[in-house]
Amino acid sequence: MLNFVGLAILIIGALTLNELRRGLVNARIESLITQGEWVARLIDEAATVGEPEPALQANDAARLLQLLHLPRSQRVRLFDKDGRLIADSYDVADRVDWKPLPPARKPGQAPPAAQKNPTAERAARALQAELDAAMRGEQVKGRRIGENGEQLVSVSLPIQRVRAVLGVLTLEAGDVDAIIAAERVALIPFILIAIGVTTLSSFMIYALVARPVLRLARAADRVQQARARSISMPDLARREDEIGDLTRSLEQMTDSLSERMDAIERFAADVAHEIRNPLTSIRSAVETLDLVGEGPARVRLTGILKQDVGRLDRLVTDIANASRLDAELSRDEPRPVDLVRLIGDIVSVYAGSASPGGAGVTVRITEPGDAIIVAGREGPLGQVFRNLIDNARSFSAPGGEVRVTLIKARGRAEVVVEDDGPGIPPDNLETVFERFYTSRPKGTAFGSNSGLGLSIARQIIEAHGGEIHAENCADADGAIVGARFIVRLPERGG
Repeated sequence: MLNFVGLAILIIGALTLNELRRGLVNARIESLITQGEWVARLIDEAATVGEPEPALQANDAARLLQLLHLPRSQRVRLFDKDGRLIADSYDVADRVDWKPLPPARKPGQAPPAAQKNPTAERAARALQAELDAAMRGEQVKGRRIGENGEQLVSVSLPIQRVRAVLGVLTLEAGDVDAIIAAERVALIPFILIAIGVTTLSSFMIYALVARPVLRLARAADRVQQARARSISMPDLARREDEIGDLTRSLEQMTDSLSERMDAIERFAADVAHEIRNPLTSIRSAVETLDLVGEGPARVRLTGILKQDVGRLDRLVTDIANASRLDAELSRDEPRPVDLVRLIGDIVSVYAGSASPGGAGVTVRITEPGDAIIVAGREGPLGQVFRNLIDNARSFSAPGGEVRVTLIKARGRAEVVVEDDGPGIPPDNLETVFERFYTSRPKGTAFGSNSGLGLSIARQIIEAHGGEIHAENCADADGAIVGARFIVRLPERGG
């Protein structure tokens, strides 16, 4: 805004000067026309004759000009019909024309040859053109150059008797440039104010914008060069303007990157730990295999090798899926997803299906009366609900039931998945969402789960702005009769 103020001052000052010049010139011309018409009428009445033919009495016209009181800033000249000067107000007022003298000559030096004055010649030609037009009975007005190079406002009026042109009255005013110059001097304070405002605004922009941005850039360079995990500019973060917003955004970005790097390090450590277990088991079995002959022991070792290889393959596959999840979530744009249709299609797949730990377990869905629309990615959301249903079926006894309920309340969509299993130890209600955490019921094959399903489910739900938590189902006596997982997502438009 300060820059605009300085610019507006300059523009307004320039426009004011242009309008003043134009208005002053037009007003001067109108004034000269009024005076000229009045003087021409006097000369026509008092200094012209019509018998035997129209003629201008030069002496009477000159005496009439002597009687008139004319401003010293104006010059009035009277020419006869042949273009000869009859009277000049400068002569009447005893005004002395001046011009610079030539340089002094040394003794014995010949006088220089007469030189032509281009300015005077241009002035003479302009005056002659004006007189020629007035001799034809036209009223001429406008601006032309004077003998000394100054700009003149001039009006030439024909003096007529009946229709005969007897002479030309010329009125000139040369004070327009002086008035404009005075107005330009009057604009100097405005120009100085504009320069001061622009200088102040430039300094403020440097102090309040450019310098803080440079500080942020240097801080970012330090983070890169020192391999730091965060950027902190507390004095800038307190500012309630765009620089403060930028500082807070940079701090949040670096904090998020730091958290992501920490998460990657923890994930790498967890992966190394989880992979080491089956690899250790495989190595031990391979080393023992050469020492065991044919028989039940060799068959048992071979079974352990197959089981560990399958566990390792399943673990690597789940780890690869988990590592690609962030990229998939950031690449796909959220779209409207109908949860009723999505979960209904998933439940229909389980009708009559069987899986390890879930043989004979039915899946029942309770739907609301209308659709529930959320903004999200259908693939990852479908993976969440499949993981929850698979987890519930794996903990359910044969012939048990998994219940999926959809609820629409207060702008949020809620999906509840319940089973009839043994429930979750109270201390592990939050631990079950950690990576590689597994707690399988008795009889479940060792290594059949990687422990990433619930962790991936929480990661997807939080990426959609929702939340997921676990709790136990209890009967009237307070005994645990199953587990319940609750997913809440913001409804689209809610």
